[in-house]
Amino acid sequence: MRAKEILNDILFPALKKAATKLSVPFVGPLPPLAFEIPKNEEHGDYASNIALIMASKLKRPPREVAKLILDSMDDSSFIKEVTIAGPGFINFLLKESFWFDQLKRVHNQGADFGKIDLGKGANVQIEFVSANPTGPLHIGHGRGAALGDSLASILSFAGFRVTKEYYLNDVGNQMMTLGRSVLYRYKELLQLPVEFPDNHYRGDYIYDVAREAISRWNDKYLDCDEHEVIPVFSQLAQEMILAGIKHDLDDFSVNFDTWFSEKKLIEAGEVEKTIAELKKKNFLYEQDGALWFAATKFDDEKDRVVVRSNGQKTYFASDIAYHKNKFSRNFDQVINIWGADHHGYVPRVKAMVKALGYEPERLRVLLVQLVSLLREGKLVSMSTRQAEFVTLREVLDEVGSDATRYILLTRRPDAPLEFDLELAKKQSDENPVYYIQYAHARLCSILRIAQERGFDINRLNHADPGLLTMPEEISLIKKISHFPDVVEGSAVSLEPHRITIFLQDVVSTFHRYYHSGKLVDEKRVLTENEDLSRARLCLVEGLRLTIKNALTLLGVSAPERM
Repeated sequence: MRAKEILNDILFPALKKAATKLSVPFVGPLPPLAFEIPKNEEHGDYASNIALIMASKLKRPPREVAKLILDSMDDSSFIKEVTIAGPGFINFLLKESFWFDQLKRVHNQGADFGKIDLGKGANVQIEFVSANPTGPLHIGHGRGAALGDSLASILSFAGFRVTKEYYLNDVGNQMMTLGRSVLYRYKELLQLPVEFPDNHYRGDYIYDVAREAISRWNDKYLDCDEHEVIPVFSQLAQEMILAGIKHDLDDFSVNFDTWFSEKKLIEAGEVEKTIAELKKKNFLYEQDGALWFAATKFDDEKDRVVVRSNGQKTYFASDIAYHKNKFSRNFDQVINIWGADHHGYVPRVKAMVKALGYEPERLRVLLVQLVSLLREGKLVSMSTRQAEFVTLREVLDEVGSDATRYILLTRRPDAPLEFDLELAKKQSDENPVYYIQYAHARLCSILRIAQERGFDINRLNHADPGLLTMPEEISLIKKISHFPDVVEGSAVSLEPHRITIFLQDVVSTFHRYYHSGKLVDEKRVLTENEDLSRARLCLVEGLRLTIKNALTLLGVSAPERM
């Protein structure tokens, strides 16, 4: 069992006994118990604020409640010491034998170490990236891709059944603008004078599509009416750009279970059906020739247009139908990962989910802040309608997928992130992903040397961890034992960056242990004492397994040699 589960089983009965002693009945369910890991190890392994929470209900000062809880606790073979700190915090220090058992648990579970059953098989859909197929992915899209894909891995590891989806906005004005942009470049390449509009797509990739059009059709469309040509060029551009997007995502180790087309949604009549349903519920009304969604009935700041006065449906109309489609597929939870510029869109989407008859809490929206990409000290433009922007492909080619993914996951998604290309290429401790991967490679090297010296590294779970008596060794065991809790926290909060923080902490602790001035004598892994060597190798392998499992959840490789 995990430490928090054991403490929960001890604390709940003690809390009930304390209440009984005070003759104070509980009103409603007991509050969920939260255990924090104190920053100062001298304060114990875990701390609970339950006495502070329950003080008002039990009508006693928090420290008195804490004392009653302690007096009501049954003896435990796991707990070494329990103390009361500050205004009423309860601190728990667990016995070393518990932590030694946890190290063996790491070995026994192997690649499954850290896996929990938080989700209990609940169905979750994560929709992410969903960039319009009007241009290559840029580094901002890459941040959303890394976030969505790692979240899918974390949630799957935490017991959820996850579906990853990419929503294709493959209809509308932007697709016509795309086709027209290609047509103008097509004419330009065929030596016709062209005045290129400022509000069209200007990237070099438009020339690539125009060259493909010339290769296929030569000058066939030069004198044709634009209304005939634009859909053809738009379709060609979409196919080529989408193929490039899929290729880049594949090289970024991001794959989707479903590619959902807005065009097919419309062609299937789902938008019309959804509009009819909302009309029937009296959530749509006509005003000034347009059809409006009464979003203010559901706490949005204003009502929203669904069909314009000219009869053209808004993007919001498709979004309503798309979310109805999502929930009709029986997802228990729907997660949308959007750019920060969609902040104002969240309330209206929550409103329409409620209008469709679903609980708004089943939809969670993560807003991803922009990435500031530095090149020669200057910020690079990210506009796909301008000639200058840095694609995800360029970053992947320059620094690789591992460094790109890891660095993009080092901050919480709603915080701005600065991506230093030069730092990402450094082979030094300054580079966060190199720092972690090098630790894994070093651990692998130690195990290889041990194997060469005759140790059976496949049977290290039979070692005696009780021989690991140094404070640094105990600290390392505790840190890797916290990995399932980190997975749980990341899954609940939808924050993969918690895993990068965990890795940094574990690896820095290992490096301090490994590089200590006492390394040659006290801390050498392979000593003349075979049993002690085997115990330390057990710790080395536990560290290696934990680091590899954590990196795998982030979609980052764990090299054995560097």
